[in-house]
Amino acid sequence: MLNNQLNQIFKSSCFSLQLLSNSKSFHSPPAFHQWKFSVEKETELVKKIPSARDIINEDTINEFLLSTRHAAKDPQKVESILQAAKDRAFLKQFKSDEELQTEFIQGLTLEETATLLNVDETNHELMQKLFKTALEVKQRIYGNRIVLFTPLYVSNHCVGSCLYCGYRGENKDIPRTSLNTEELVAEVKAIEGMGHKRVMMLTGESPKYSFEQFLDAVKVVSKVKDGNGEIRRVNVEIPQLSISDFKRLKATDAVGTYVLFQETYHRKTFKKMHPYGNKGKYEERLLTMDRAMLSGVDDVGIGALFGLYDYRFEVMALLQHAQHLDKTYGAGPHTVSIPRIRPADCSETSAKPPYQVNDDEFRKLVAIIRLAVPYTGMILTTRETPEVRRDLLNLGISQMSAGSKVDIGSYKNNEPNNEHNHSMGQFTLYDHRPANIVIRDLLKNGYVPSWCTACYRLGRTGPKFMAIAKKGEIHNMCHPNSILTLAEYLIDYADPETKKLGWEVIEKEMEKITSKNKKIQTLKLLEEVKKGKRDLYF
Repeated sequence: MLNNQLNQIFKSSCFSLQLLSNSKSFHSPPAFHQWKFSVEKETELVKKIPSARDIINEDTINEFLLSTRHAAKDPQKVESILQAAKDRAFLKQFKSDEELQTEFIQGLTLEETATLLNVDETNHELMQKLFKTALEVKQRIYGNRIVLFTPLYVSNHCVGSCLYCGYRGENKDIPRTSLNTEELVAEVKAIEGMGHKRVMMLTGESPKYSFEQFLDAVKVVSKVKDGNGEIRRVNVEIPQLSISDFKRLKATDAVGTYVLFQETYHRKTFKKMHPYGNKGKYEERLLTMDRAMLSGVDDVGIGALFGLYDYRFEVMALLQHAQHLDKTYGAGPHTVSIPRIRPADCSETSAKPPYQVNDDEFRKLVAIIRLAVPYTGMILTTRETPEVRRDLLNLGISQMSAGSKVDIGSYKNNEPNNEHNHSMGQFTLYDHRPANIVIRDLLKNGYVPSWCTACYRLGRTGPKFMAIAKKGEIHNMCHPNSILTLAEYLIDYADPETKKLGWEVIEKEMEKITSKNKKIQTLKLLEEVKKGKRDLYF
């Protein structure tokens, strides 16, 4: 399949541009390269932001990766790290609440993480022990719940220079458009018809689609209701914002998590992959989450695009970034995303990633991140095949997209995802199953699909959320909420086969609620759902 995709790229009219991609003049900035999606007005708050070099220390990362190579070959050393990770996640090493101040005390240190990253992934015995520990930690924190969402692209206009992206400005083959209000409402209704309650809204960076337009779109999405359908949580993945614009985003009272990938934390590679434009400013992008926290947007999601640089370096940098956020603001990242590069139109880099991550390496890094940052939500998208996605559910993934489309306006048109056609989207998808099939598959494999959105609406965000999660208590709220949202889905959207499976799962999950009072309350709310009430939660 990959060879077919590469052939399509090389045959496309834009391939001639790829031959010039190493030319300095080819990447000369357009006239509008100084334009900014977001302008800073909070001059005093900006002074509180640290230096990027105090957050990501490449020398420290490289030293740990070098110094732990020998320890990674010692099974006893590796097993001791795995046991420590499990004990910390299960709160077995703490004597007081003071020792629970940071979630990373309960995860891995940089040195421990480097050791695990250096373990040979062909060592089947050690890999199985790593995977087993990751699953135990995940079940301790998240149980068998899988939060579902779908992406919603509102504009693909972009002036970015990202060499790996189909939406970048140099790609003249792709039709550019933005959804107007009528089109946006139609897309949201189609998404609601799939049963989704969460969306991830995305846009490119371009003068043709302003931040003001995006704010208006957020407000529209949050208000669209079609029957029992509604979007209860809008997460956003948009270009880096200023503190002043983060405040405007928060003022919509509709946004849950702000997500932004550093793409690669390796400075030299970052510059190479983003030759010009605002995104090419490493420090400004890295410090975006600091600006978010200072503005009051305290649920943030970080991530790296695996394949641009050594995956071991990227995992270490993700941990450094997470530790910085926790130490400075009292809350680590709400989510960590781990996408792999996939082929994109007019992108030789995406077709031939400089540091391709194979499936074995990918499984290993997912399990290690789960142990390193045990209380973060780990997101997996439809970039991966159904088979890989099933595997990774057992290694740490707690959130996943379902029924995703990355072409503008494709939900309303119900356009099928063509696994060999990436010319209209940002990148190629590898899981083309409709949402209902993904949901049924989760149920068959013993998972509870969840559309819970209670935390951010009850103010359980940032440090408040972490205060609950660090003690392993969030499951007591999320588990019954997942049962209630699953019941909603079964009644409103499920086919007969899925309904039968789903109610069997709900019956089993009710037996897992150990608190007599919580079980009684959940049963009462479940009866209310059956009578037609919606959006009930703890």
